[in-house]
Amino acid sequence: MAVTSTSEISLEELRLAGRNHALPLEALRHDITPVGLHYLLIHFDIPSVDAETWRLDIGGLVERPLALTLDELKARPSRTLAVTLECAGNGRALLAPRPISQPWLQEAVGTAEWTGTPLAPLLREAGLADGAREVVFTGLDRGVQGELEHDYARSLPVEEALRDEVLLAYAVNGQPLPPQHGFPLRLVVPGWYGMTHVKWLRSITVVDEPFRGWQQDVAYRLRESEDEQGRPVTRILPRSLMVPPGIPEFLSRSRLVTAGRCVLEGRAWSGHGAVERVEFSTDGGRSWADAVLGEPVSEFAWRGWTYRWDAEPGEHELCCRATDSAGNTQPASPEWNFDGFCNNAVQRVHVTVA
Repeated sequence: MAVTSTSEISLEELRLAGRNHALPLEALRHDITPVGLHYLLIHFDIPSVDAETWRLDIGGLVERPLALTLDELKARPSRTLAVTLECAGNGRALLAPRPISQPWLQEAVGTAEWTGTPLAPLLREAGLADGAREVVFTGLDRGVQGELEHDYARSLPVEEALRDEVLLAYAVNGQPLPPQHGFPLRLVVPGWYGMTHVKWLRSITVVDEPFRGWQQDVAYRLRESEDEQGRPVTRILPRSLMVPPGIPEFLSRSRLVTAGRCVLEGRAWSGHGAVERVEFSTDGGRSWADAVLGEPVSEFAWRGWTYRWDAEPGEHELCCRATDSAGNTQPASPEWNFDGFCNNAVQRVHVTVA
C-alpha cells in the first residue's frame, strides 16, 4: 500500500471511492441502518452466484466434512442479532502522510440486523479434530492485491469461531442478503472490524497452524513500515460520531447552526466492551462534559447519546469521544500506521453559529 505526503486524491482512490460508499452521518438517527445506507467495502468484484447450485463446504481437520445447501442452512436454528460493523480503514484519509487505499473519512460504519444460523453448532457437528487451531473462511470473490492473485480469505482462532454470537448470515434487516452484502451467505463476527466478516462465503476449513493467506498475514496489520509484519487488526476500538448539526454548505460540508438551544445526538460503539461514557466538547477538546447515554441497540451494537448545547454566535469546533467498559478512550489525535488502520481519533466538526 503506497503512502502519499500530499492531500491530493489519486485516480486510484477515486475508483475505489466510486465502488464503495460510507454512511451519511445524518443516518446515525436510525437505530438500525437501512441496507442502502449501510457502509460497503468490496475488495474485488461482486460474484455472480446461483443459489441452486451453491454449496458451503466445511472441511479440513474435522471428523465429518459437510456440504450444505442454502435451504439446509435456513432449516437450521436461526438467530437475529443487531451488530455494528466498521471498516478497519475508517479514518484513513485523515492521516498524514495518507496511505493510498479506500479514502475513508469517519463514516465507514453501519448497524444492521443479521439473521442466520450460529456457526458453533456446525463446527461441533463436523467434529473438530485434535490439533485444530484456526478456522479459515474463504469467499467467492477473487482478485489481485500485493501482486498476488487470491480468493479473499480470513481466519479466526477456534475459540473465537466457537463464540455463540458468530453467525452464518443469509438475511439482513429481514430481507435476503443483497449481492453487495454477500449473497447468499456471509460471516458475521460481532465486535471485530469488517474485514473479518467474509462475504460470499464458499468454504470453512479447520487448520492446525496459523493461516498465512494474504488478507490475514500481510493485510490488516498495524505496522510502521512496509518492511515489518506488525500486529494483527482484530476488535473494533471505541468511537463516537455525531449527527452533523444545522445545515451544510454544499461543497465544503461546513455547518451553519442557528444560535440558541441545540440538541446534538450521535452513536457510540466499541468491540472491546460496552460504551460506558460519551463526552462532548464545544471548544475543540479543551473542556469536556458528559452526554446523556441511551440504551444500546443490542449487546453488539452502538448506543445513542444526546447533548444539549446553548450555541452562541461565532466559530466552534465540536468534538465527541467514547469510553468503553475495558477503559479504552478515543485519543485526541490519530496514531499513524503504514496502512491507515484503526484511526479512532475524536471526531471534529467545525460549525458557524449565526
